[in-house]
Amino acid sequence: MLELSVTTDKLHAPLTGVVAVVGCDGTGKSTLTADLLANLRSKGPTVRRYMGLVSGETGDKIKRLPFIGVRLERYLAAKARRAQDMKKKLPGTFTAVVMYLLSLWRVAQLRRVMRLSQRGVLVIADRYPQAEIPGFNYDGPGLTAHRTNNWLVRKLAAREQKLYEWMSEQKPALIIRLNIDADTAYARKPDHHLSELRDKSSIMPRLRFNGANVLDIDARQPYPRVLAAALRAIDAAIIVPRAR
Repeated sequence: MLELSVTTDKLHAPLTGVVAVVGCDGTGKSTLTADLLANLRSKGPTVRRYMGLVSGETGDKIKRLPFIGVRLERYLAAKARRAQDMKKKLPGTFTAVVMYLLSLWRVAQLRRVMRLSQRGVLVIADRYPQAEIPGFNYDGPGLTAHRTNNWLVRKLAAREQKLYEWMSEQKPALIIRLNIDADTAYARKPDHHLSELRDKSSIMPRLRFNGANVLDIDARQPYPRVLAAALRAIDAAIIVPRAR
């Protein structure tokens, strides 16, 4: 049996046993987090948590709601895509409120991860919030005050920024960042816009995640090497054998 190593008690110490996997679409985050879970759960209590918003697994959950699920997911996804374009002004107060509520939901998800960490559970997080660069595409704030003259939206944007600054202080013990070029990502995800993949693949390597411990892995190499490198990093950074 393996146990989680213990972090110090200093303010904003990394969350014990929390590993986040981040990267552009097409890097294989979902595959890697699922395989990490399969490899690590036999060594102790381990869970996987998706930390994204409307797209991906969260959108699938919304679709399963009775009666309104499919239409609600389509509506929220459309609003999220509109808000993710940081070059445009927000379309209105209601959308800003929706974006703010989504960020509150993300805070709630992170608090759940923190409680799991306190209980000694190893958490594999698919994506992780950051406060450096705005945009839900990069798991940053969805609102920015300069995009609107609406006083309420500006107030929500300021409050949301504070939320993300707090979340960025809750650093994982390890962040595994999968790097890829846009053309390779597009070959793997042809249903995505190439321009969006270019943007995201250039932004992700610039994120510092508030000084967290980040391991960069080239996601273009054969997948077994990616998985092996991730497991080695987790063993070195988080899990230590219990003395027998």
